[in-house]
Amino acid sequence: MTISLDKIGRRFNREWIFRGVEYTFQQGGSYAVLGPNGSGKSTLLQILNGSLTPSEGTITYTLGGQLLEAEHVFKHLSLAAPYLEVIEEFSLAEMIDFHFKFKNYHPGLNRSAVIDLLGMQSSKHKLIKYFSSGMKQRLKLALAFCADTPLLMLDEPTSNLDTQGIDWYLSLVQQYAQGRLTIICSNQEHEYSFCKEQLRITDYK
Repeated sequence: MTISLDKIGRRFNREWIFRGVEYTFQQGGSYAVLGPNGSGKSTLLQILNGSLTPSEGTITYTLGGQLLEAEHVFKHLSLAAPYLEVIEEFSLAEMIDFHFKFKNYHPGLNRSAVIDLLGMQSSKHKLIKYFSSGMKQRLKLALAFCADTPLLMLDEPTSNLDTQGIDWYLSLVQQYAQGRLTIICSNQEHEYSFCKEQLRITDYK
């Protein structure tokens, strides 16, 4: 998957969040979208994943050498973000089964392997509404990393994680981010230190 931005801008009412973004996210690359809180990182990510349209400019998606329409991008991406909710009435096992009705497992994985990866065998029948914020964040990350998609998007991936959880996140990166177009919105270096490229949203104000 390759994503090309041509003079992309987004505004709310009369205020421009950013303008004139010209950038290409290359297939298999790792990118950090950087900026302080409220600078527009999440807004840009939502434009990149097709859930928001730009106020100006054009965005082009290419997959396997073929152009891809924006409304079909969701089929090829995995996303973990603070504003993305899990279904709290589901048990852990039910949530995993539901998620993977729409995505394929990363090769070699299944529901049991994902639960093992989470270290939550004793909680597989526990309702998600009883999970701690850290457990919910781990679940969001596991669902994103363990899906077989060419595009991986993470927004503030270690929010609500302790030091052990951060180490676990970095181990997921090593195991499951290779070969994918990975885009991370962050202002904490430990979340994106492995990224080869950086886009600073403040350069487009």
